[in-house]
Amino acid sequence: MTSPEGTRAGPGTPGAEVPPPETTDTPARRLRGVPRQRHRTARSGEPRAASRDTGTLAFVESPVQLLNVLEWAHTAQATGLTVVVLSPHDPMTRGQLRRMAELARDEGHTVRWEEARGGPTAPVRTIGGLTPLLRRARRVVIGDPFSRYVQLLLSLARARDLVVVDDGTATMEFISQLACGEQLVRWHRNGSGRGARDLIFAPFSATARRRLTPAPEGGRRTVGLFSSMPVEAPPGVEVTTNEFAWTRGRFGPPRLTRAADIVGTSLVETGVVDTERYLAAVGSLARAHGATRYFAHRKESTEKLRRLVAETGLEIVRPDLPLELIARRGPIGRLIVSFPSTVVHTLPLALRGTEVKVAVCDIDPEWLTANASPRAQGFLDGVTGTARDVQRLPFTQPMAAG
Repeated sequence: MTSPEGTRAGPGTPGAEVPPPETTDTPARRLRGVPRQRHRTARSGEPRAASRDTGTLAFVESPVQLLNVLEWAHTAQATGLTVVVLSPHDPMTRGQLRRMAELARDEGHTVRWEEARGGPTAPVRTIGGLTPLLRRARRVVIGDPFSRYVQLLLSLARARDLVVVDDGTATMEFISQLACGEQLVRWHRNGSGRGARDLIFAPFSATARRRLTPAPEGGRRTVGLFSSMPVEAPPGVEVTTNEFAWTRGRFGPPRLTRAADIVGTSLVETGVVDTERYLAAVGSLARAHGATRYFAHRKESTEKLRRLVAETGLEIVRPDLPLELIARRGPIGRLIVSFPSTVVHTLPLALRGTEVKVAVCDIDPEWLTANASPRAQGFLDGVTGTARDVQRLPFTQPMAAG
């Protein structure tokens, strides 16, 4: 059983001010089930556009990045941002991004939807259309410093102020590599990073790394980090903690159910964890904690989810928003069980003040595939070990319970 399914993607217009509608029966301006914001009217009848900050340009490629841009804007009291969505192909990601874009517009920000991957000429059109904005922007906010697209755009930007917002646990690896002066490479990638495409993009990657490196004391360039992750930033990087204040003020508190919920992960899809081991672990966790629902990661394969239904009896839920917002809206289980992922850091913050408990299950080294990166186990252990306000479940516990 699956509930609810994500909306399938459809064609759109590059550079549109609003994301293209992806179905004919769902209004593009209405987000079903999301309450209207409590303070919609500007003071003294003034239009919200009067306080626009036309100098800030944000680039996002995932729903979580856009959520964290909204959290940053709330904390920094930045109004009227221009948010550029570099839309991916994946229908689930596109659906969540479309709904997050509605929330961004509700906050008074401009959303520019770019079909950045819509064919061989799309990158040229996208970069050409964004160049004037990049030249004028005084501040650039990015969600994924590992993205080749973002690295290319950073090489064209003139802004002296750069802000990196969380892209999940990848932020921890980014800060580690930045502090050591290493090449920006995602933690789960296996290999030297010196393939043909890597060599082509190497100059842009090097430029991005320089732009993201703080200027010497007294320099005119600033680099900021807005994060809920436990990081030790290098000298010169100004760190602001993401407390999920916007999420808590906008949604909830949630209604709690008696059963537990399990949060899915894409560790199988990225080649880190063996499929059979993962399915067995999920089944064991469900039996041990009385879980009835499985919140699927937007990148989980349909075939794997079908097997989970058949082998565990769990109800598969495909969220139409990032899980932090789904959990805050409710209904949600009193216990949320996850494998090492971003949510073990973010959910305790988003659900602060509720009775929801979050537990994280360690990854057994024997679950890793032969193709997993040598850094995988250490990184996953670090994600789990640094999580605050969560219950830690050793991998032996759920397996033994099964």
